[in-house]
Amino acid sequence: MEVFHLNILNIAAVLLAAYLGGLAIRKMGYPAILGELLIGIILGPGLLGVLEYSESIKVLAEIGIILLMVYIGMEIDFHDLKKASWPGLLAAIGGFFVPFALGYFTIVWYGGTRMSGLFVAIAIGVTSLATKSRILIDLKLLNTRIAYVLMAGALISDTLALVIFSGITNFAESSSIDSGALLLIGVKILAFFGITIGIGLLLLPRLGRYISQSGLKNSTAYFTMILIVTFGYCELAELAGMHSILGAFMAGLFLKDQLFPRKISKELNKAFYDVSIGFMAPIFFVSAGFFVDITVFQTDLWLLILITFLAIIGKILGTALFYLPSRNGWREGITIGTGMNGRGAVEIIIAEIGLTMGIIDQTIFSILVFMAIFTTLTVPVLLNWTSKWLRRRGELVYMDKRRGTLIVGVNPLSLLLAEKLATKIPVTLIDNNPERVQQARQSSLNAIQGNALNEDLLAELKPENIASFIGLTTNSQVNLLAAQLAHDSFLIPQVYVAIAQGESAVGSELLKKSNAAHLFAPAFNMVRWFQLIRDQQTQLTTVAVTNKTTGAAWCSKQAIDFQQSLPLLIEAEDQSLRPFHSDEQLETNERLWVLKKTGD
Repeated sequence: MEVFHLNILNIAAVLLAAYLGGLAIRKMGYPAILGELLIGIILGPGLLGVLEYSESIKVLAEIGIILLMVYIGMEIDFHDLKKASWPGLLAAIGGFFVPFALGYFTIVWYGGTRMSGLFVAIAIGVTSLATKSRILIDLKLLNTRIAYVLMAGALISDTLALVIFSGITNFAESSSIDSGALLLIGVKILAFFGITIGIGLLLLPRLGRYISQSGLKNSTAYFTMILIVTFGYCELAELAGMHSILGAFMAGLFLKDQLFPRKISKELNKAFYDVSIGFMAPIFFVSAGFFVDITVFQTDLWLLILITFLAIIGKILGTALFYLPSRNGWREGITIGTGMNGRGAVEIIIAEIGLTMGIIDQTIFSILVFMAIFTTLTVPVLLNWTSKWLRRRGELVYMDKRRGTLIVGVNPLSLLLAEKLATKIPVTLIDNNPERVQQARQSSLNAIQGNALNEDLLAELKPENIASFIGLTTNSQVNLLAAQLAHDSFLIPQVYVAIAQGESAVGSELLKKSNAAHLFAPAFNMVRWFQLIRDQQTQLTTVAVTNKTTGAAWCSKQAIDFQQSLPLLIEAEDQSLRPFHSDEQLETNERLWVLKKTGD
């Protein structure tokens, strides 16, 4: 009997390498997956040989695949499909099948088998879900139609890839290919989806309600339930002749928040994220890098270039072509194609399974890994360029769903700001002080008493409808921490933070991480302005913008003294209002609302 040896030092080294690789690549604005793959290539057996592919790494990596697929399934929000279902379906079909066909015929033309061609085709056709929201936030696109179509297209594309992949693996493992065998494969696939969907829609919600009503508050028991359901779904997939990752993905689709009490759900999400994304999945991606052969740059460079080129062009042009019936314009189709061009988790998993099954060789696997890296690197660059192209042409369409503004801190300045904004959009204020909240309500404003750093409280305010967050308390640290919560947990696209005078250096890293802008000015004397407003020693005036410029340049040209004048709002030509900040782009014919000190 073979003795299983757990090499703890090697596991620790792989985890450390994954962390450092992911950290380095995230600082450049890319998914941690790329850093984990690259560090595995560099430190793995193929290059430096510092890390070892042991049996323990193999086991952890296989479990990591399953947990990662559960997490991907749990992250899918069917509401995203509804927001842009028809355009998203068109983008998914074009963005999947055009590169799919190009990849298949290229491999066959190069002398590869049809089965290996199909595996390459799937890997080229998928669209990575990883970090889509983060890139959309960084490019200020989260509230656009592009964002909704991108997310819907990615969800449909990856689901389609997994279904086709399962059918191919089932077919590959069949000993015969007669009509009876094909019929049996089809019946097993249909039975799998019928059973798993039935359990997910009928049994799991009832089980979740029963456990919740039982008063069980042990999050460990709920976590165990998730694992049991996951492994049960994986076994069903295996019984149907398909790979267990499809079962894990299907389990994730139905293991949603509403199955558990809110507090337990929050703990579970964090725990599952830490175990899957923080521990198991990095081991898988680092170990996947071990199988990459860098000699493909010498032996098969032209095939690598061709596959990468076809993956990029096929995804962009395929999406744009099939997107035409949506009548949203071919330029928007190209923009969505550039956003869907990244690959990642699903593509690498499929490629690694193909290598393990012997359907593709190490050369093709290496090409697919490098293709995933290169195509993902293009996403922020090309999406930024094409979205700016749409903006210049006035063709960037914003959705109406996110319209509200959340203001943290009730004080004279925030009340003045809220009263002006509330004439155009829904505004909610939040403060811990009940007297201040009552004061806001007396001004006919919507105000909530509570802690802005309480994630559960913010979740109850329907943050998916909030377009902008404003931190306007006298405590700069609270403003910054609340801004980070709004950005990281609820993906609020526009974040503004007030910094008290003398604290301009406070939290600069947090401000950058949250993609936030200084509210009104880099730093100003908030308490003094509060007192001036209370004493009625201010008046609000408007100033016309005569030339296109930035907020900082306008303040410099007007020689603004922030002790005497404070720019508050920008009024666009359509009379919409947005907060002023120094990096804001001012357009000709817009107006600035400036608060000025009056009297001595």
